[in-house]
Amino acid sequence: MKPIVTLTLNSSVDVQWEVEDMVPIRKLRASSPLQFAGGGGINVSRVIKTLGGQSIAIHTAGWYTGHFFRELIEAQGLLTRTIPIVGRTRTSATVFERSTGQEFRITPPGPELSEAEWQACLNALFDHECDLVVLTGSLPLGVPNDFYGRAAHMAKERGQRVILDTSGVALFEALKEGVYLVKPNLNELEHLVGRRASEMKDREDICRQIIDEGKAEVVALTMGEDGALLVSKAGVTRLTTPKVDVKSAVGAGDSFVGGMTLGVALDWPLEDAFALGVATGTATVLTVGTELCRREDVERLYKEIHGKPLALQS
Repeated sequence: MKPIVTLTLNSSVDVQWEVEDMVPIRKLRASSPLQFAGGGGINVSRVIKTLGGQSIAIHTAGWYTGHFFRELIEAQGLLTRTIPIVGRTRTSATVFERSTGQEFRITPPGPELSEAEWQACLNALFDHECDLVVLTGSLPLGVPNDFYGRAAHMAKERGQRVILDTSGVALFEALKEGVYLVKPNLNELEHLVGRRASEMKDREDICRQIIDEGKAEVVALTMGEDGALLVSKAGVTRLTTPKVDVKSAVGAGDSFVGGMTLGVALDWPLEDAFALGVATGTATVLTVGTELCRREDVERLYKEIHGKPLALQS
């Protein structure tokens, strides 16, 4: 299997604390912080590595937070390509309130990239031999809205398949070019078409419309407690998610992408890759902050969801 290439334009040092109660003004005594390198593509690469796959994580890094970010990546053992930037790599925070089980997430916009910086990111995508390119996460300030569309066009010219997970205008513009697989959540799907999709049939119809219009070959729609929906020209598959003790939803969508991308890279049947995505996404909500999934949880959940054991290389 060739390495999967992931791109993280808006890298983040993710910090998580636990407090007993979120109370204004008063000093809050918190747990020791958990710190991870984060951002969409980094999270995808972390999941791929956890499951025994290989990826090259292209990412931005700037200022002293960028140096710390790179230290965190090295500790995770990821193969990376760093694009230096002038701006400061952002720090995102998650606070878990023990008394209620609620989670508070603070996500700043991140640095502004110059044209030279985002162009370097675009060029770096195609410096490595691969079959799959994962474009995920938000676009930083200064990056054109059609950036992912440009990347998708270049990838297709090279015979590479693109897996896309973004939102808003960036999602709309990228789908004009067309990708292999897109993974919206329900809110993103509704914003994409400008209407509600309360019924399952409506959701299936919208996904089919995306495919019929040539915007994607495969749509993997995540729907929270309603599970996930896989739509392609071959048909429709719906999987429900097991009831689990949710500790944090941070990174669950990225984990889904990581699992499904690995299944696609291994040439698994699409339904098997989809089940791996559901398993990795579900396994991630069992961990706090941005710890992401554990392999033993993925193996157990995959068998529960799909009815057969997970066969992955060590």
